[in-house]
Amino acid sequence: MISCNKQIQEKQLDPNNPTSVPPGLILGTVLTDISGTGSEGGLGGINSWDNVQAWNQYHCQNYDYYGNNIYSWTNGSFNPYLVIKNVIQMEKEATSRGALNVNPYEAVGRFIRAYYFYNTTSLFGDVPLTEALQGSNNSKPAYTPQEQVFQYVLNELDTANTDLASLIASNDNSLSASQDIYYHGNLAAWQKLVNSFKLRVLLSLSNKASDAALNVPVQFSSIINNPIKYPIFASQSDDFSFVYNPGGTNTYSTYPFNPSNFGSIAGRYNMASTYVSALTNLSDPRVFITCEPASALVGSDPNLAQFKYFVGASTGESVQSMYGNASAGLYSFINRRRYYSNFTGEPNVLVGYKEMCFNIAEAIIRGWVVGKNNIDAETWYKEGITASMSFYGIDITQSNFTAYFLPVGANSVTQVAPYPFTFSFSNYYAQPSVKFSSTPSTAISQIVLQKYIACFENSGYEPYYNWRRTGVPSFQSGAGIGNNGVIPKRWAYPVSEQTQNKANWNAALSAQQYSADDLNQTMWLLK
Repeated sequence: MISCNKQIQEKQLDPNNPTSVPPGLILGTVLTDISGTGSEGGLGGINSWDNVQAWNQYHCQNYDYYGNNIYSWTNGSFNPYLVIKNVIQMEKEATSRGALNVNPYEAVGRFIRAYYFYNTTSLFGDVPLTEALQGSNNSKPAYTPQEQVFQYVLNELDTANTDLASLIASNDNSLSASQDIYYHGNLAAWQKLVNSFKLRVLLSLSNKASDAALNVPVQFSSIINNPIKYPIFASQSDDFSFVYNPGGTNTYSTYPFNPSNFGSIAGRYNMASTYVSALTNLSDPRVFITCEPASALVGSDPNLAQFKYFVGASTGESVQSMYGNASAGLYSFINRRRYYSNFTGEPNVLVGYKEMCFNIAEAIIRGWVVGKNNIDAETWYKEGITASMSFYGIDITQSNFTAYFLPVGANSVTQVAPYPFTFSFSNYYAQPSVKFSSTPSTAISQIVLQKYIACFENSGYEPYYNWRRTGVPSFQSGAGIGNNGVIPKRWAYPVSEQTQNKANWNAALSAQQYSADDLNQTMWLLK
């Protein structure tokens, strides 16, 4: 009794349950969550070939056991707030270890908060913000109007840019390179991302260009006309992209489609007509890289690389009908060589150079960028197209290429065969449907369509957001998408909000003039 002098509180401490962790470890978890491969913050499935890419109408699932094409948004999830909670803790851990208030974890944290609040408000409308950031001290946060959420997002990005510039000038290298799975501690790369992402956010507000509080055109122009203060992506090497890199126990990083699951799911996913038609209507060779020809249409023709053989299914078709047609070889499948031949696949670009090019082109056409004209808009438009083609190995300076398809009757990815084809970019661009129009409304439609093609199986919800904003391309509806055949405008709030935060939930519905918390209400962003 004399020798035992520990307090009871000390004995109750669990040495295996740390109360503090290095900020770099939290950073690694948060950045993995952003990729869509983590345990939280996946926004409904933004991983390659996941739910969101089906809702973007790039591919379809034709077998109920593996999924369907219903916009199953009855009630969304607020789990991005769990990621934001980790971001706040990461920032606290950094300062508790001696970091200044302006530090790399704080600056990157601002981007992450902006990224999630942008997506969360774009999916729901008004969302908890100010009180939600107070952490566990407030379990019933009030909702912040969507306009103010966007103001917060833009301010966070602007502050992140300023802080990153300061850190770069002071040669700060304290960001954990090993945990930064995107830029490996390169703050200059993070700064480019912050400003390129801000261009995305500003363009999403095109319906609110006259909003005095947001001042969208001036903010956009400030970035484009001041590259020293606001550096942006210069090429695809700057992309904010998750690279699948399997090895050892790193199984989470395996590309979703690979040789190990070819036999079980290769026939369960076929291409969507919205995407395939966007390509074939333009005689676009990218369809030869991402898709397979429909075997029943090919017959005995030895030349498979012909646009007439590429057909997608309507996303609105019933799963039963789609499965029968796909099994009969009437629809194109995912390109076997590109997406099943290895475990690495292609990067999942979350924010990319290609998209940025089209965003700038559209902003110029809308008259947002002072001193720019249609010639500049066309330059950015063409750059977006050629960068996308380059991503798929199509060098526009060349004319002879090779596509790789699974021959009719073959059933193994090892049986993929080469099929030569020719392509002239000058002829492609000379088509009236591709050549940049002098009519602003037509030019914007062309830009958004090419951006849709470039965002194939990447960029999260952006293709859907852009369709919702512009109507381009024409998304297909029908019984197969659920919601009485109508493509939803939003997610409904989580059921937990109705039970745990009911007063604020009701207040949010009333403030937005929602007649109900359903998928067809029109949020402020779309009015």
